Parts: sequence; structure tokens; C-alpha cells
Amino acid sequence: MITQIIGKLVEKNPTHLVIDCNGVGYEINVSLHTFSQIKDEELIRLYTHLHVKEDAHTLYGFAEKSEREIFRKLISVSGIGTSTARIMLSSLSPKQVTEAILNEDAETIQSVKGIGKKTAQRVILDLKDKLDKTEEIDVISTPNHNSNKKEALSALETLGYNRKVSEKVVTTILANEPSSSVEDIIKLALKKL
Repeated sequence: MITQIIGKLVEKNPTHLVIDCNGVGYEINVSLHTFSQIKDEELIRLYTHLHVKEDAHTLYGFAEKSEREIFRKLISVSGIGTSTARIMLSSLSPKQVTEAILNEDAETIQSVKGIGKKTAQRVILDLKDKLDKTEEIDVISTPNHNSNKKEALSALETLGYNRKVSEKVVTTILANEPSSSVEDIIKLALKKL
């Protein structure tokens, strides 16, 4: 299993990064939480999870080991796939996900697009005992990025949302908060779509 990648950041998008590691470019899917922590450095390190399916091998990358652990715990729940886990970690921080599970806060989990009441309850039931109450989740403040409507729309489209519907929502968000970062636009859009 590939557990981490250290290499040169070649491409940076809200949904994925490309890292050149000794001449091989790895496309790594990321959450908005991780995207917001990746600075435009030449050399970066991502902790990874390799998801193997019959028709694809997909790498998911995380800036922190704690986020990778939450991701792995989420995908162990029946009904939560890698896409849903990534959307959860894009809508909520790893700390918010952990607190919602430990506090049995189904409403917070349901606020994520695609998570219904039964799935939220299943997440809490399956993971409450697996999460250590003293588990530390590092929270790094999000750096400011220039808002970019095109990047946000591209990310939402990659996550499976209709472009026309997304564009209306993003336009409304930018009208209300013109200085929003790409991550903020996408987070707000995910809650409204």
C-alpha cells in the first residue's frame, strides 16, 4: 500500500493534485480541507490511502494523518463510499466530523449532501466506539486564497453536480460574499446544492 508521497507539486485543483515523484506524476484526490492546507510549495508530503476497486486504483491524499484516519473510518461504514467520505471532509473539518460522531449529532452529519437520516445514524452507531474521545485532530487555519468562480465550478462538476445549477448557486454566493476563497465557495455551495 502507498502510505505517503513526497514530491513536487505540479498541478493544484480543489478536487485533486498532481505530484511528480521522481518523474512519475501521481494524481491524488483530495478534500477541500486538505486543499486549503496545501501551499504552493515546490516539495510537499501527502499521507495517502489507495482505494482498489475492480476497475480502478484511486489515490486519496491528506495533509494530516488524522484526516486520513477519519476517512478510513468513514469508508468502513456501510453505505459510505470514498466519494461520500471525501464530500464529508470537504463540507466539515475532520474535527467537526469527529465531534459530531462523539456527540451523536446526526443533524451535523445530515448537513452533508447525500447523507440522509439513516446513514447519519449508521455513521454514529458504527464509529462512536471506534473514535477515542481523547483523539487529537489538528486544525490548521485555512489560508486566504483569491476566490475563483471557474475553479469552484470545475470542482463541483467533478464532484458530480450539474454545472448550470452549480453556477447559479456560486453566483449567489459571490454576490453575497465577493471575497470568498475557492474552498469557502465550494463549502457553501455543497450545503445549498
